[in-house]
Amino acid sequence: MSHDEGTPTGDGGTHGQADRIDLAREVADYTSRFGPNRGYQRPTQADRTGVAEAVGLLIDGHRSQAEQHLSQLDLTLRTIVDQVSGRRYAEVADRTEAAATPRGWGRVYLDLDSRPRWSVQVPHPVADQGTEQLGVRVLRGSPGGVLVIAGAHRKSGIGNSADVAHRRDTVFHAVCAELARRKMPGIQLHGFAASSAPHFDVITSTSSGSLGRSEARRLAGALRDRDFQVCRAWARSCPLEGRENMQGRVAQDEHIPFLHVEFAPALRADGPATERAAAAVAEVTRGWAGRSVSG
Repeated sequence: MSHDEGTPTGDGGTHGQADRIDLAREVADYTSRFGPNRGYQRPTQADRTGVAEAVGLLIDGHRSQAEQHLSQLDLTLRTIVDQVSGRRYAEVADRTEAAATPRGWGRVYLDLDSRPRWSVQVPHPVADQGTEQLGVRVLRGSPGGVLVIAGAHRKSGIGNSADVAHRRDTVFHAVCAELARRKMPGIQLHGFAASSAPHFDVITSTSSGSLGRSEARRLAGALRDRDFQVCRAWARSCPLEGRENMQGRVAQDEHIPFLHVEFAPALRADGPATERAAAAVAEVTRGWAGRSVSG
């Protein structure tokens, strides 16, 4: 791995001190502006490619080049220190977030203290209430994580244009595809209404592939050990199995593990159940953190 500034990460901010924040509160403030009528702008192919390339440059330690790429796309790059975990993360954000008509292209948080090796993906923040906070907990649970958060409510665009789990023409998908190309396994977090699967707390699936089967079994076991009822899509028919998930299909094409996990409301309420669920996921991501990946 080669580096522009002598470390995998460069230094804080652009060339200054890192901002100390509570990452959960930062994400909550960010997603609090989301709504079905907030608006969404479809990115061009050049936009999608540019953001994905910048994230790749960050992973390879070329911070200055990544920042230049992002600036040209009107995105920002800064270093933050999460006050809870103590870890440093690179934050990729959109300058239009606070504008009257935000583009809704999302955010990326990338571990700067460990080589990135796995991702946690949140495609439906706010719409799947609490998944964005569960995503933060999962990121904190193991080193080497990349958190990818969609930048708009899934119903904010024309048609399903902002439903990033089911489209390939989004910044969210481009970033997840870049991580998959680098052989980084991923877990995607969703939420279901209690009435959709009243007898279950979690629905676990490997989406359209099967390479994550061992990790899915490990996750299901860790969830059961914490007294959750789990529907295992590889063993029985479950609702909301995510077979049409676009990021799952890319993972299958790249021959890497991908987990599509649906959580009941109680596990997304930011209480003890959420802590137990995140701890169960960490049993999988810790394994991913220790594996080698190709750049």
